[in-house]
Amino acid sequence: MAGEVREPEITHVTITGRVIPLDNESYMELVLLAYRFRKALIKAIKMYAKGLNRNTIVKEITRELNLGYADTIYKLAKLIVKGAKHNNSNPLKIKVRKLFVASRGFTSNKGNRNIRLLSTSELQVNIPWKGWVKYRALFGKRYIPIVRELAEKALSKRMSYTARIVFRNGKIYLHLTVPIELYLKYFKKGEAKGGLIAGFDLNSDRINMVIVDKHGVIRDVKTEWFPEVISHGFPRNKANTMRLQALTRLMEYAYHHGVDSVVFEDLKRIKKRRCTRSKTANRKITRFPKRKLLEHGVVMARKYGFKVYLVNPAYTSKMGEKLGKILGLDRHTASAYILVLKYLGISKIPLSISSS
Repeated sequence: MAGEVREPEITHVTITGRVIPLDNESYMELVLLAYRFRKALIKAIKMYAKGLNRNTIVKEITRELNLGYADTIYKLAKLIVKGAKHNNSNPLKIKVRKLFVASRGFTSNKGNRNIRLLSTSELQVNIPWKGWVKYRALFGKRYIPIVRELAEKALSKRMSYTARIVFRNGKIYLHLTVPIELYLKYFKKGEAKGGLIAGFDLNSDRINMVIVDKHGVIRDVKTEWFPEVISHGFPRNKANTMRLQALTRLMEYAYHHGVDSVVFEDLKRIKKRRCTRSKTANRKITRFPKRKLLEHGVVMARKYGFKVYLVNPAYTSKMGEKLGKILGLDRHTASAYILVLKYLGISKIPLSISSS
Protein backbone atom coordinates (compact mmCIF):
# COMPACT_ATOMS: atom_id res chain seq x y z
CA MET A 1 0.00 0.00 0.00
CA ALA A 2 1.98 2.95 -1.34
CA GLY A 3 2.44 5.74 1.18
CA GLU A 4 0.89 3.74 4.04
CA VAL A 5 4.06 2.01 5.26
CA ARG A 6 7.59 3.26 5.81
CA GLU A 7 10.72 2.28 7.70
CA PRO A 8 11.69 4.39 10.74
CA GLU A 9 14.42 6.99 10.36
CA ILE A 10 16.16 6.50 13.70
CA THR A 11 19.90 6.61 13.07
CA HIS A 12 21.23 7.35 16.56
CA VAL A 13 20.65 6.15 20.12
CA THR A 14 21.20 8.11 23.35
CA ILE A 15 23.26 6.69 26.19
CA THR A 16 23.56 8.37 29.57
CA GLY A 17 26.42 8.91 31.98
CA ARG A 18 27.40 11.41 34.67
CA VAL A 19 29.60 14.51 34.74
CA ILE A 20 31.63 15.03 37.91
CA PRO A 21 33.37 18.45 38.34
CA LEU A 22 36.95 18.21 39.62
CA ASP A 23 36.52 21.19 41.94
CA ASN A 24 34.09 23.95 42.88
CA GLU A 25 35.52 26.38 40.31
CA SER A 26 34.93 24.00 37.39
CA TYR A 27 31.42 23.32 38.72
CA MET A 28 30.57 27.03 38.83
CA GLU A 29 31.95 27.56 35.30
CA LEU A 30 29.68 24.78 33.99
CA VAL A 31 26.65 26.20 35.80
CA LEU A 32 27.33 29.67 34.37
CA LEU A 33 27.68 28.19 30.88
CA ALA A 34 24.32 26.44 31.29
CA TYR A 35 22.59 29.67 32.37
CA ARG A 36 24.07 31.59 29.43
CA PHE A 37 23.13 28.75 27.08
CA ARG A 38 19.51 28.89 28.27
CA LYS A 39 19.39 32.68 27.97
CA ALA A 40 20.79 32.48 24.42
CA LEU A 41 18.31 29.74 23.48
CA ILE A 42 15.35 31.85 24.66
CA LYS A 43 16.66 34.75 22.59
CA ALA A 44 17.11 32.53 19.52
CA ILE A 45 13.56 31.15 19.87
CA LYS A 46 12.10 34.66 19.82
CA MET A 47 14.30 35.70 16.89
CA TYR A 48 13.33 32.63 14.85
CA ALA A 49 9.64 33.08 15.71
CA LYS A 50 9.83 36.64 14.41
CA GLY A 51 11.19 35.41 11.09
CA LEU A 52 14.87 36.35 11.38
CA ASN A 53 17.20 34.24 9.24
CA ARG A 54 19.83 31.76 10.33
CA ASN A 55 22.86 33.97 9.72
CA THR A 56 21.41 36.78 11.83
CA ILE A 57 20.55 34.47 14.72
CA VAL A 58 23.88 32.61 14.70
CA LYS A 59 25.84 35.86 14.49
CA GLU A 60 23.98 37.28 17.49
CA ILE A 61 24.42 34.15 19.62
CA THR A 62 28.11 33.84 18.67
CA ARG A 63 28.71 37.18 20.41
CA GLU A 64 27.68 35.58 23.69
CA LEU A 65 29.05 32.03 23.30
CA ASN A 66 30.84 30.63 20.23
CA LEU A 67 29.98 29.42 16.74
CA GLY A 68 29.64 25.77 17.79
CA TYR A 69 27.15 26.56 20.54
CA ALA A 70 25.37 29.12 18.35
CA ASP A 71 24.83 26.57 15.57
CA THR A 72 23.35 24.08 18.06
CA ILE A 73 21.15 26.75 19.65
CA TYR A 74 19.79 27.81 16.26
CA LYS A 75 18.77 24.24 15.41
CA LEU A 76 17.16 23.75 18.81
CA ALA A 77 15.25 27.03 18.47
CA LYS A 78 14.03 26.01 15.03
CA LEU A 79 12.72 22.66 16.33
CA ILE A 80 11.06 24.27 19.36
CA VAL A 81 9.28 26.94 17.32
CA LYS A 82 8.07 24.45 14.73
CA GLY A 83 6.84 22.17 17.50
CA ALA A 84 4.95 25.03 19.15
CA LYS A 85 3.28 26.00 15.89
CA HIS A 86 2.40 22.36 15.22
CA ASN A 87 0.59 22.29 18.58
CA ASN A 88 -1.08 25.67 17.94
CA SER A 89 0.97 27.36 20.70
CA ASN A 90 2.51 30.82 20.66
CA PRO A 91 6.31 30.37 20.29
CA LEU A 92 6.91 33.86 21.72
CA LYS A 93 5.56 32.64 25.07
CA ILE A 94 7.81 29.57 25.30
CA LYS A 95 9.71 29.18 28.55
CA VAL A 96 12.86 27.07 28.84
CA ARG A 97 13.01 25.79 32.42
CA LYS A 98 15.63 23.05 32.15
CA LEU A 99 19.24 23.93 32.72
CA PHE A 100 21.45 22.25 30.11
CA VAL A 101 24.22 22.67 27.54
CA ALA A 102 24.22 20.97 24.13
CA SER A 103 26.67 20.71 21.27
CA ARG A 104 26.28 19.03 17.88
CA GLY A 105 28.70 16.41 16.65
CA PHE A 106 31.38 17.06 14.02
CA THR A 107 33.82 14.44 12.82
CA SER A 108 36.50 17.00 11.90
CA ASN A 109 36.36 18.45 15.44
CA LYS A 110 37.33 15.18 17.15
CA GLY A 111 33.72 14.15 17.48
CA ASN A 112 32.22 17.31 18.94
CA ARG A 113 32.92 21.03 18.83
CA ASN A 114 32.47 21.83 22.51
CA ILE A 115 31.83 18.72 24.63
CA ARG A 116 34.59 16.22 23.96
CA LEU A 117 35.22 12.72 25.32
CA LEU A 118 38.88 12.07 26.03
CA SER A 119 38.34 8.55 27.37
CA THR A 120 35.73 6.51 29.22
CA SER A 121 36.45 8.52 32.37
CA GLU A 122 37.50 11.98 31.17
CA LEU A 123 35.64 14.78 29.46
CA GLN A 124 36.47 18.33 28.47
CA VAL A 125 34.04 21.18 27.92
CA ASN A 126 34.74 24.35 25.98
CA ILE A 127 33.90 27.33 28.24
CA PRO A 128 33.97 30.27 25.75
CA TRP A 129 35.44 32.82 28.19
CA LYS A 130 37.95 30.39 29.70
CA GLY A 131 38.85 27.62 27.24
CA TRP A 132 38.77 23.84 27.64
CA VAL A 133 37.97 22.64 31.17
CA LYS A 134 38.31 19.01 32.22
CA TYR A 135 35.67 17.00 34.08
CA ARG A 136 35.35 13.41 35.19
CA ALA A 137 32.99 11.24 33.13
CA LEU A 138 31.21 8.31 34.74
CA PHE A 139 29.35 5.56 32.85
CA GLY A 140 27.71 2.32 33.87
CA LYS A 141 29.80 -0.82 33.37
CA ARG A 142 27.75 -1.98 30.38
CA TYR A 143 28.43 1.28 28.52
CA ILE A 144 32.21 1.31 28.98
CA PRO A 145 33.07 -0.69 25.79
CA ILE A 146 30.85 1.44 23.51
CA VAL A 147 32.11 4.71 25.05
CA ARG A 148 35.71 3.54 24.65
CA GLU A 149 35.24 2.83 20.94
CA LEU A 150 33.27 6.06 20.46
CA ALA A 151 36.01 8.15 22.07
CA GLU A 152 38.81 6.44 20.13
CA LYS A 153 37.08 6.85 16.76
CA ALA A 154 36.03 10.42 17.50
CA LEU A 155 39.52 11.54 18.58
CA SER A 156 40.91 10.06 15.36
CA LYS A 157 38.22 11.96 13.39
CA ARG A 158 36.33 8.86 12.25
CA MET A 159 33.07 9.37 14.16
CA SER A 160 30.95 12.13 15.72
CA TYR A 161 28.35 12.38 18.48
CA THR A 162 25.97 15.02 19.80
CA ALA A 163 26.41 15.69 23.51
CA ARG A 164 24.11 17.24 26.09
CA ILE A 165 24.96 18.08 29.71
CA VAL A 166 21.83 18.24 31.87
CA PHE A 167 21.39 19.50 35.43
CA ARG A 168 18.71 17.50 37.25
CA ASN A 169 17.94 16.88 40.93
CA GLY A 170 21.33 18.12 42.11
CA LYS A 171 23.26 15.90 39.69
CA ILE A 172 24.85 16.50 36.28
CA TYR A 173 24.11 14.01 33.50
CA LEU A 174 25.79 13.47 30.16
CA HIS A 175 23.67 12.33 27.21
CA LEU A 176 25.55 11.09 24.14
CA THR A 177 23.87 10.24 20.82
CA VAL A 178 25.80 7.45 19.17
CA PRO A 179 25.26 5.87 15.72
CA ILE A 180 22.77 3.02 16.00
CA GLU A 181 25.15 0.65 14.20
CA LEU A 182 27.73 1.15 16.97
CA TYR A 183 25.05 0.72 19.65
CA LEU A 184 23.80 -2.54 18.12
CA LYS A 185 27.36 -3.86 17.92
CA TYR A 186 27.38 -4.04 21.73
CA PHE A 187 23.71 -4.45 22.63
CA LYS A 188 22.15 -6.66 19.97
CA LYS A 189 20.16 -9.53 21.53
CA GLY A 190 19.64 -11.73 18.48
CA GLU A 191 18.56 -12.13 14.86
CA ALA A 192 14.81 -12.68 14.64
CA LYS A 193 13.64 -15.40 12.27
CA GLY A 194 10.23 -16.86 11.65
CA GLY A 195 7.88 -15.09 9.29
CA LEU A 196 5.17 -13.77 11.62
CA ILE A 197 4.35 -10.10 12.17
CA ALA A 198 3.68 -8.42 15.51
CA GLY A 199 1.53 -5.30 15.67
CA PHE A 200 1.71 -2.99 18.69
CA ASP A 201 -0.75 -0.48 20.10
CA LEU A 202 0.96 1.79 22.64
CA ASN A 203 -1.19 3.33 25.37
CA SER A 204 -0.68 5.16 28.65
CA ASP A 205 -1.88 2.24 30.82
CA ARG A 206 -1.30 -0.82 28.59
CA ILE A 207 0.51 -2.12 25.52
CA ASN A 208 -1.40 -4.44 23.23
CA MET A 209 0.34 -6.87 20.86
CA VAL A 210 -1.14 -9.10 18.19
CA ILE A 211 0.88 -11.71 16.28
CA VAL A 212 -0.31 -12.38 12.72
CA ASP A 213 0.83 -14.59 9.86
CA LYS A 214 1.42 -13.39 6.29
CA HIS A 215 -2.17 -14.29 5.35
CA GLY A 216 -3.59 -11.98 8.01
CA VAL A 217 -4.59 -14.78 10.39
CA ILE A 218 -4.16 -13.97 14.09
CA ARG A 219 -1.83 -16.46 15.81
CA ASP A 220 -1.61 -14.90 19.25
CA VAL A 221 -2.55 -11.84 21.32
CA LYS A 222 -0.93 -10.53 24.46
CA THR A 223 -1.41 -7.42 26.60
CA GLU A 224 0.77 -5.90 29.31
CA TRP A 225 -1.20 -3.79 31.83
CA PHE A 226 0.12 -1.08 34.17
CA PRO A 227 -2.99 0.91 35.25
CA GLU A 228 -1.33 2.36 38.35
CA VAL A 229 0.90 4.65 36.25
CA ILE A 230 -2.01 6.91 35.27
CA SER A 231 -3.12 7.56 38.84
CA HIS A 232 -2.75 11.12 40.08
CA GLY A 233 0.68 11.78 41.59
CA PHE A 234 2.35 8.63 40.25
CA PRO A 235 6.05 9.43 39.52
CA ARG A 236 6.50 10.09 35.81
CA ASN A 237 9.96 8.51 35.58
CA LYS A 238 8.73 5.37 37.31
CA ALA A 239 5.76 5.23 34.94
CA ASN A 240 8.02 5.45 31.89
CA THR A 241 10.28 2.73 33.30
CA MET A 242 7.31 0.41 33.79
CA ARG A 243 6.15 1.00 30.20
CA LEU A 244 9.61 0.19 28.87
CA GLN A 245 9.77 -2.98 30.96
CA ALA A 246 6.37 -4.05 29.62
CA LEU A 247 7.44 -3.39 26.04
CA THR A 248 10.63 -5.40 26.63
CA ARG A 249 8.61 -8.39 27.86
CA LEU A 250 6.38 -8.27 24.79
CA MET A 251 9.37 -7.98 22.44
CA GLU A 252 11.04 -10.97 24.06
CA TYR A 253 7.81 -12.96 23.79
CA ALA A 254 7.51 -12.09 20.09
CA TYR A 255 11.16 -13.02 19.50
CA HIS A 256 10.59 -16.51 20.94
CA HIS A 257 7.29 -17.03 19.09
CA GLY A 258 8.30 -16.83 15.43
CA VAL A 259 8.08 -13.08 14.78
CA ASP A 260 10.56 -11.44 12.42
CA SER A 261 8.79 -8.12 11.71
CA VAL A 262 7.11 -5.59 14.00
CA VAL A 263 4.66 -2.81 13.17
CA PHE A 264 3.95 0.43 15.04
CA GLU A 265 1.82 3.50 14.41
CA ASP A 266 3.50 6.17 12.29
CA LEU A 267 3.07 9.04 14.76
CA LYS A 268 4.30 11.59 12.21
CA ARG A 269 0.97 11.05 10.44
CA ILE A 270 -0.90 12.33 13.51
CA LYS A 271 -1.22 16.09 13.05
CA LYS A 272 -1.80 17.06 16.68
CA ARG A 273 -2.53 15.68 20.14
CA ARG A 274 -6.13 14.62 20.49
CA CYS A 275 -8.20 16.03 23.34
CA THR A 276 -11.44 14.72 24.81
CA ARG A 277 -14.17 16.04 27.06
CA SER A 278 -12.77 13.99 29.94
CA LYS A 279 -10.21 15.72 32.18
CA THR A 280 -8.89 12.33 33.30
CA ALA A 281 -8.40 11.17 29.70
CA ASN A 282 -6.71 14.44 28.78
CA ARG A 283 -4.32 14.05 31.74
CA LYS A 284 -3.42 10.57 30.50
CA ILE A 285 -2.75 11.91 26.99
CA THR A 286 -0.71 14.88 28.22
CA ARG A 287 1.47 12.84 30.59
CA PHE A 288 2.04 9.96 28.16
CA PRO A 289 5.26 10.38 26.10
CA LYS A 290 4.06 8.19 23.23
CA ARG A 291 6.66 9.35 20.73
CA LYS A 292 9.46 8.65 23.18
CA LEU A 293 8.07 5.17 23.85
CA LEU A 294 7.86 4.56 20.10
CA GLU A 295 11.52 5.54 19.67
CA HIS A 296 12.49 3.10 22.41
CA GLY A 297 10.31 0.46 20.75
CA VAL A 298 12.05 0.88 17.40
CA VAL A 299 15.51 0.64 18.96
CA MET A 300 14.46 -2.32 21.10
CA ALA A 301 13.10 -4.10 18.02
CA ARG A 302 16.38 -3.53 16.19
CA LYS A 303 18.24 -5.08 19.15
CA TYR A 304 16.25 -8.29 18.66
CA GLY A 305 16.92 -8.23 14.92
CA PHE A 306 13.31 -7.50 13.92
CA LYS A 307 12.50 -5.67 10.72
CA VAL A 308 10.60 -2.54 11.79
CA TYR A 309 7.83 -0.68 9.95
CA LEU A 310 5.64 2.33 10.70
CA VAL A 311 2.08 2.32 9.38
CA ASN A 312 -0.33 5.19 8.79
CA PRO A 313 -2.70 5.03 11.81
CA ALA A 314 -5.57 6.87 10.11
CA TYR A 315 -8.95 5.49 11.23
CA THR A 316 -7.41 2.58 13.15
CA SER A 317 -9.10 3.60 16.42
CA LYS A 318 -12.59 3.82 14.90
CA MET A 319 -12.06 0.67 12.86
CA GLY A 320 -10.68 -1.05 15.97
CA GLU A 321 -13.87 -0.40 17.93
CA LYS A 322 -16.03 -1.95 15.21
CA LEU A 323 -13.69 -4.81 14.39
CA GLY A 324 -13.13 -5.62 18.04
CA LYS A 325 -16.82 -6.30 18.57
CA ILE A 326 -16.94 -8.57 15.53
CA LEU A 327 -13.82 -10.57 16.41
CA GLY A 328 -14.20 -10.57 20.18
CA LEU A 329 -11.10 -8.45 20.72
CA ASP A 330 -10.69 -5.30 22.79
CA ARG A 331 -10.40 -2.17 20.63
CA HIS A 332 -6.69 -1.68 21.32
CA THR A 333 -5.76 -5.19 20.22
CA ALA A 334 -8.04 -4.74 17.20
CA SER A 335 -6.23 -1.48 16.35
CA ALA A 336 -2.88 -3.31 16.47
CA TYR A 337 -4.37 -5.95 14.16
CA ILE A 338 -5.51 -3.31 11.67
CA LEU A 339 -1.97 -1.89 11.56
CA VAL A 340 -0.67 -5.33 10.56
CA LEU A 341 -3.37 -5.73 7.91
CA LYS A 342 -2.42 -2.34 6.47
CA TYR A 343 1.23 -3.41 6.42
CA LEU A 344 0.28 -6.64 4.60
CA GLY A 345 -1.95 -4.75 2.16
CA ILE A 346 -4.99 -6.80 3.16
CA SER A 347 -8.27 -4.89 2.89
CA LYS A 348 -10.61 -7.80 3.58
CA ILE A 349 -10.58 -9.34 7.06
CA PRO A 350 -9.84 -13.10 6.96
CA LEU A 351 -12.85 -15.21 7.98
CA SER A 352 -10.72 -17.19 10.40
CA ILE A 353 -8.84 -14.99 12.85
CA SER A 354 -6.82 -17.78 14.40
CA SER A 355 -5.20 -20.91 13.11
CA SER A 356 -4.62 -22.33 16.60
